[in-house]
Amino acid sequence: MKIAIVTINNPSYESALKLLPYLDGNECHIFNKVKDGENFHIFKKLDDILPTAWEKFDAIICLLAMGAVVRKIAPFLKNKSTDPAVLVMTLDLKRVVPLLSGHLGGANELADSLSSKIDGCVNFVTTASDQIDVFAFDMFAKKYGYEISNLKSLAEVANTIINNKQVQVVTYPAIIDEIKSFAGYREQHFKFVMPDDFKSLDDTLPTVYIVPQKLRCSSLQIHPKNIVLGLGMNRGTSKEEISNSVKRFCFEHSLEFENISKLASFSAKSDEVGLLEYAKDMCLDIEFFNEEDINSLTQNFSPSQATKFFNIKGVAEPASLLASEHKTLFLSKRIYGNVTVASSF
Repeated sequence: MKIAIVTINNPSYESALKLLPYLDGNECHIFNKVKDGENFHIFKKLDDILPTAWEKFDAIICLLAMGAVVRKIAPFLKNKSTDPAVLVMTLDLKRVVPLLSGHLGGANELADSLSSKIDGCVNFVTTASDQIDVFAFDMFAKKYGYEISNLKSLAEVANTIINNKQVQVVTYPAIIDEIKSFAGYREQHFKFVMPDDFKSLDDTLPTVYIVPQKLRCSSLQIHPKNIVLGLGMNRGTSKEEISNSVKRFCFEHSLEFENISKLASFSAKSDEVGLLEYAKDMCLDIEFFNEEDINSLTQNFSPSQATKFFNIKGVAEPASLLASEHKTLFLSKRIYGNVTVASSF
């Protein structure tokens, strides 16, 4: 973490020097009125340094009055997904307040770390979900590296849980297991719905979709990354046809190409020039699976010509599943001319 420590006088500068050992492992810079040099920066006015600190640092720790901090950072506030963490500490390092970006920005975690290391330091965390120890979807997404869409809808979902009411989560069994093992999970706060069971949706409940696709709705969405595309193709299919098929597949299903982590196919396709060239052009690894790998799977897959020609259960669907982290096939195969595409995560 890149951290700016902001001081305004000699006592706060001395406090910053005492704080440094507790931030070991982070890249720390001290803005002060005393010393210039490597990672030490002299300034005259807070207004001179805040624009740089706001854009260049992950966290800003202020050893000065909270009122001054609030006034000075106000013009820079954008949104909770991009604002840096801002903390305020007392000069004796006995009190720390995560003032801004407690969850996504990491202010709460940094404050927790400091209070656990500094003897007698109290963390004045004000985020409700942390105070009463309930599930926080933004922290869940942050832990697993998932992307968030429609962040403005987070407040309604969070307040519902804080008020001991139920939210509805549309997702897959592997993600449900992650939710149930995450801090603050309580069964009474959740109704889970499978993506293929929309008849069970309750329109009266705030809803969270945890799926790889970006849906056309205003509900809070969390998107697992590391999507695997399973590819099957007829012999001699060109890289251009493969590329166009993948583009169409992603467009039709609202997938971000940047979230595709690898390709997968049957071992008999390992010498397909078009496939190898496409993977190289896209800087994507390909994982190939043999007959034993594919036929060991117990899931039911779409009917496939590969059963007739290779005596296997399929190519695109089982290959993508085998190469995926969560072992979840979320898009069955689609056929585009000579190319078959399926996707798992």
